[in-house]
Amino acid sequence: MTPADTRAIVTIAVLAAFADGDKHDRERDEIKRIAQGLGQADGVHLPTLYQDVLMKRVDTASAVAQLGSAEARQLAYEMAVCVCDADGAQSEAETRFLASLRSQLGLGVSAGRFTAQAEEIAAAPIDAPAAALGPTAPAAADHVALDQAILNAAILNGALELLPETLSTMAIIPLQMKLVYRIGHAHGYELDSGHVKDFLATVGVGLTSQYLEQAGRKLLGGLLGKLGGGMLGGLGKQAVSSGMSFATTYALGHVAKRYYAGGRTLSPQMLKDAYASVVAEAQNLQGRYLPAMQEKARGLDAGKVLALVRGG
Repeated sequence: MTPADTRAIVTIAVLAAFADGDKHDRERDEIKRIAQGLGQADGVHLPTLYQDVLMKRVDTASAVAQLGSAEARQLAYEMAVCVCDADGAQSEAETRFLASLRSQLGLGVSAGRFTAQAEEIAAAPIDAPAAALGPTAPAAADHVALDQAILNAAILNGALELLPETLSTMAIIPLQMKLVYRIGHAHGYELDSGHVKDFLATVGVGLTSQYLEQAGRKLLGGLLGKLGGGMLGGLGKQAVSSGMSFATTYALGHVAKRYYAGGRTLSPQMLKDAYASVVAEAQNLQGRYLPAMQEKARGLDAGKVLALVRGG
């Protein structure tokens, strides 16, 4: 994949992030932070792209014109779909954006099939158990079992970062939401997806921005899509990529456990501070569990990922 392809794909992903025009200021700030944090790689200066999108100096037509292969066009569409679906089912504006993009890219049946799979992941109920997290939580909180479920979820999401398919990256957010739901349920709270999304946003994890960050790192590291040289490429790139999802999932789980065990009394700032602290702790644990992530990844494929999110 050429630098021009990469720039165009990232531009389309950022355009998709703002397609519905309904992003909360907090989410906009997160997307800006990600653009600045990913910086410049492979000729892509994301802060500049971010500004170009906000100032309407670029559009999908100009970005599509820079894509040099059928594979790059397919990957650009897949990333756009996942960005639009990251915070739940598509809005009307997002649906229109994707229909226009699909037409400009000249994609056919495969694009429709991918859209259906992504929508299924986005719409998956959070109360369907993910078997990979361990047995269903007991009525009363079992702290040892919950700690193991948190670790299992962190390893699983770290493994998903090692897979080259875009759907694998998209599955991370629903699995994180299932984990938070399970922890709240174990402490006697009946949650819905809206509450879980609010919890993630309060600790500082935006849904669209998190997907954009995960996918952006994989794309710039050459791991995303079929263009990246296949599954389980370079160990160094794997470690960088998988570390983020391992750490964020681990932190979300332990902060949720603290929050619901304490009767939901932590303030928003206390939740943010606790999350930042546990993320740092988890980043130090990542190296220890990288072999487990790699082993888990070897047993996964697109079909199994879909089954995990469905609750299989």
